[in-house]
Amino acid sequence: MSEHDPVALAERFARYRTEVLAEVEPPGPAAVRRTVRQRRRRTRGTAVAAILALGTGPIFGYAALTDPAPRPGPVDPTGTPSPSPSVSGSVSPSAAPSSASPTAAVPDGRISRAQLLATPVSLPAWRPGPSCPVTDTRLVGTATRDETNVLQRLAYGDVDGDGATETVALVHCLLGTGGPEQVVVFDRDAAGKVVTLGRVVATAREMPQWLTDVTVRSDGVVRVQVADIAPGGGWPGEWSQRQWRGYRWADGRFTQVEGPTSFGPNPHAMNLVVTATDLVLDTLPDGARVGTVTVRIRNAGSGPARYVALRLGLPAALRPDGDGWAACRNEPETTREPVTCDLNRLDAGTEVRLTLGFRAAAGATVGQGTADVDARPMDSRFDFVEEVYEGDNRVRIDYR
Repeated sequence: MSEHDPVALAERFARYRTEVLAEVEPPGPAAVRRTVRQRRRRTRGTAVAAILALGTGPIFGYAALTDPAPRPGPVDPTGTPSPSPSVSGSVSPSAAPSSASPTAAVPDGRISRAQLLATPVSLPAWRPGPSCPVTDTRLVGTATRDETNVLQRLAYGDVDGDGATETVALVHCLLGTGGPEQVVVFDRDAAGKVVTLGRVVATAREMPQWLTDVTVRSDGVVRVQVADIAPGGGWPGEWSQRQWRGYRWADGRFTQVEGPTSFGPNPHAMNLVVTATDLVLDTLPDGARVGTVTVRIRNAGSGPARYVALRLGLPAALRPDGDGWAACRNEPETTREPVTCDLNRLDAGTEVRLTLGFRAAAGATVGQGTADVDARPMDSRFDFVEEVYEGDNRVRIDYR
């Protein structure tokens, strides 16, 4: 090898470093320091390689010049590394004990009769007029004086849908021989105090005047048996018409959801009042005797009489005569003692006035005396119906 070969080889290595390193993007400071250290090692290695090439001959030297040089190794990143990407999908966290307190149990609203009688309660207001107390009042089991709230019946069930039982009470405000009634629901608050949930239904001056029973169905409907007319004053309870009506708790109050909402006419609710004039007979030229009776029938009750049977207890010799009998549904002339006239419906507050003629044939013995005039109400089957005031259904007249 000539003395100029080592110099030429060094120049080629210097040009190679210049061309390659110019194409590499400058790394950060840490990488620069590493690169500097690598360059120093490579410089030393190059010098060793040159010496070896000089000692081994031109074959290895030319191979190093013709083979491509290896690319620089990867550059280590600088600064804080980015976090690892999160794993897709949800990961169930480990169960941790909850600090929240468990849901409080719903208070039991079942109140015994003894407990309810021993506890002051508040009631929904009674209707206007003389009434019983409603605030912090004690219910009584047996009425001993006026203006006391009498506990009549109890029923139990979940009426507000909270999963606990409530107490349904039928309460009567005693005023004389009667007084209003209402069905009230009681419950307990979280402290165990008896509270009033609300009123289900109450009596009215018109109808219903009487509450007779109460139950609670499994679906929470409060069923109350109501009656049109309250017993008393000669009115027996068996005459009252009764209905079951259902009520449900919604939006803070009870509303009727099933059953009738009104009553039909009560057949016992009428009061027929009868008045009549005496029968004075005149003698005709042919010897026959004739006369008239004026009868007034008034319905002073609150319900209609479906039919009215009028009876006149005059002697059999006196027979119906004239057009005054046209209002009768039957044929009065075919009836005997008493003479009967069947009339149609008589509504409450109305009256019928009849002028009824009688004739006695010539030579018939009539005489003089007294006779009963009587009016009786009938139902749709033409059966007689009892009414409270029957004393004014009959009057006595004279005939002569």
